[in-house]
Amino acid sequence: MTSLVPTSRRRTLALLTVLAAQCMFAMDLLIVVVALPRIAHDLGFSPAGLTWVLNAFGLAFGGLLLLGGRLGDMLGQVRVFRSGIALFVLASLLGGLATTPGMLIAARVLQGAGAALAGPGVLALVMAMARSPAEQARGMSLFIAVSSIGASAGLMLGGVLTGFLSWRWSLLVNVPVGLLVLVAIGRLVPETTVRPARLDTIGALTATLGSVALVYGFISAAEHGWRAGGTLLSFTLAAPLFLLFVRTERRHSQPLLDLHLLRNRQRLGALTVMAVIVGMHFALLFMLVQYFERALGYSPLLAGLAYLPLTATVCVISQAVPRLLGRFGARALLTAGSVLVAVSLGGFALLGGHDGYLPAVLAPLLVHAVGIALVFAPGTVAIMEGVPASHAGTASGLLQMDQQIGGALGIAVIASIRALGTVPGHPMSGLPMAFAGAAALSLVAALVAWMALDARTAMTPLAAHVGEQ
Repeated sequence: MTSLVPTSRRRTLALLTVLAAQCMFAMDLLIVVVALPRIAHDLGFSPAGLTWVLNAFGLAFGGLLLLGGRLGDMLGQVRVFRSGIALFVLASLLGGLATTPGMLIAARVLQGAGAALAGPGVLALVMAMARSPAEQARGMSLFIAVSSIGASAGLMLGGVLTGFLSWRWSLLVNVPVGLLVLVAIGRLVPETTVRPARLDTIGALTATLGSVALVYGFISAAEHGWRAGGTLLSFTLAAPLFLLFVRTERRHSQPLLDLHLLRNRQRLGALTVMAVIVGMHFALLFMLVQYFERALGYSPLLAGLAYLPLTATVCVISQAVPRLLGRFGARALLTAGSVLVAVSLGGFALLGGHDGYLPAVLAPLLVHAVGIALVFAPGTVAIMEGVPASHAGTASGLLQMDQQIGGALGIAVIASIRALGTVPGHPMSGLPMAFAGAAALSLVAALVAWMALDARTAMTPLAAHVGEQ
């Protein structure tokens, strides 16, 4: 790949520009959560339709990430990255100016598509711009930090913008930032090596449609029940689509996803753990907003600010995680982090309908922050370790697809568990069952981490370099 721009100052500016884009993508799934009641009032959304303000972005982003990663490898990371940013900015403008539910949902789909095109290029460019393993590790550490705090920071920013301005600014804020990224990236970062190839069209279609069908099945189960026609049809379609995807990737000369990337036991284990824990993290953020606004009567501004201790703690703990990773390895940190996430969710399961923020919410929230911080860096390192440069975009797309589909699935699965425990007329009654289910799934992730990752080989070269940061 082309080396990074020559001067130290330009390297720093280039890295910050790419990470600014990652920050937008990480925040954008949940940035509108605290504004949902205002959006429903202004645009006339039905309760069921309102969920698609979230789901439309998550489905498009997660479903198209593999395609975005492969296009970056084929056409050049900078070219595809800039195309994705341009689409994302345009969609954010359309969403901020939306006057009907359909217009807003369509804009969120386009936002997700733009993020899917540009998202894989973030980590691929971070790795390509580095001149040494130490610079790669430093860039990856920053990428991990931005990714791990993005969702909770998005809730905070969404609350501030909605409280002081309007929910529309939760989308419009992307326009000036995105335009700056679009202009700067073309001037600061040279194009990576272009690797022309024949696009795996069937793989792209089956991966995208299979992901959408699977997530929609859980969304439909939460809204309409497990026996609803839409729920059953979605799950029925997802299985053969994924089987066809795997069959296509095995036979295609230039597959969308090289299945050899999934034959590494540690990478597959880390992908599983990351998907589950990110899913439980997103589900927690989504459910807590409702507890803040409905049970505690918080305004959007106060609900957003209630996540400040979570974001601040993740930032602080993340500074120590690279050193811990270099000393103890990925398996120990992934296992410990997953257990702490499970403990925190068990604490939230004890919430009563009138428990205040202190200490009933804050205590488990801080435990959760430590657990999340211990998972993101080791998981990212274990997934990206040993990936050849020719598949950097694809592997980055796989990593982010794992997180986005995991997040969307996590919200949908936990929402369906919550629906089972909800008593009519008491919308908060299903939260204890939902949190308990999330805690159980987090313990499963801890077990996978302990069994799939080998302690003797967890001290990888990339982990060692990250540990030096």
